[in-house]
Amino acid sequence: MSFTPRIDLASDTVTRPTAAMRAAMAAADVGDEQRGEDPSTNALCERVAGMLGKEAALFLPSGVMCNQIAILVHCRPGDEILADKSSHIIGSEGGGPAALAGAMVRALDGDQGVFTPEQLIEAIRPPKRNAPRTRLVALEQTVNQAGGCVWPEDRIRSIAGAAHERGLAVHMDGARILNAAVASGVAARCFAGPCDSAWLDLSKGLGCPVGGVLAGSREFIEEAWRWKHRLGGAMRQSGFLAAAGLYALDHHVERLAEDHAKALKFAEAIVRIPGIRLDQAAVQTNLVFFDVRGTGFNAKALADALLGSGIRIGALSDHRMRAVTHMDVSAGDVEEAAAVLASLAAQRR
Repeated sequence: MSFTPRIDLASDTVTRPTAAMRAAMAAADVGDEQRGEDPSTNALCERVAGMLGKEAALFLPSGVMCNQIAILVHCRPGDEILADKSSHIIGSEGGGPAALAGAMVRALDGDQGVFTPEQLIEAIRPPKRNAPRTRLVALEQTVNQAGGCVWPEDRIRSIAGAAHERGLAVHMDGARILNAAVASGVAARCFAGPCDSAWLDLSKGLGCPVGGVLAGSREFIEEAWRWKHRLGGAMRQSGFLAAAGLYALDHHVERLAEDHAKALKFAEAIVRIPGIRLDQAAVQTNLVFFDVRGTGFNAKALADALLGSGIRIGALSDHRMRAVTHMDVSAGDVEEAAAVLASLAAQRR
């Protein structure tokens, strides 16, 4: 039996299209996307390509498909990808790089998901016949499992420069790149520009029902189209979905700052709860990671207790939890969630 919590802080993917977004979807001008005849999809791709500083873009059903298609274009079987140990492509994509591209991923030990040019250079393997070929560097903006940390623009440029000097391509997993842009005041194209490929997600903080947009050179996108077809990603009259993306880019980007404020409010409330540990300085965007081992609960038990009060917060490990703010939770919801969390911890003590 399904259960819908009153306050859902498990992810920003739980957002539902607003009434205005649904109206925009219903009014969308559509055609066959595979023939290049869907005007709404074409407009969305052109818009995102410009936002990310690229020549072309491709509308895809999911962010995972954006990442995996980029890896398939950049890599060949046996190649190696360098990424932070916390990266989504390592821990949350079903082993896709190995299963689909035949590529291995080497984990770098970054600081909150952000590694240095020196770490990158040290990890690049010298050309040897008996070693995998280092082919691709993957960055994640923002860094999900590192608490929503923002990669600084200058670090991205230095990483990309070091990679390109050594013949490597650079891909940006931009699932929350617009959160990074709003939080830092730096345009998304400044983050994505130094990279050979990048994408942004529509179905997280922007509130769309589905989709991501992958961008790169025209040659890259032409090859990505081939993989899109192979993987079953053709969507025909996708303009109904693309219209949601266009609406979100017009109306839901600047409001991401509200989500960041709600996340900080939640962090400020729960850090005062005895037994809960978190780094407030790490709360840069809409993600709040915290450790509950001092409360007497493990994460799963505490998540279950919260759910009994109609509040859903994700349990990531024995003691680590993640709360994600988004447009479908209010400041009052965040306050209530923190209060219930405090009450449960007090009862256990």
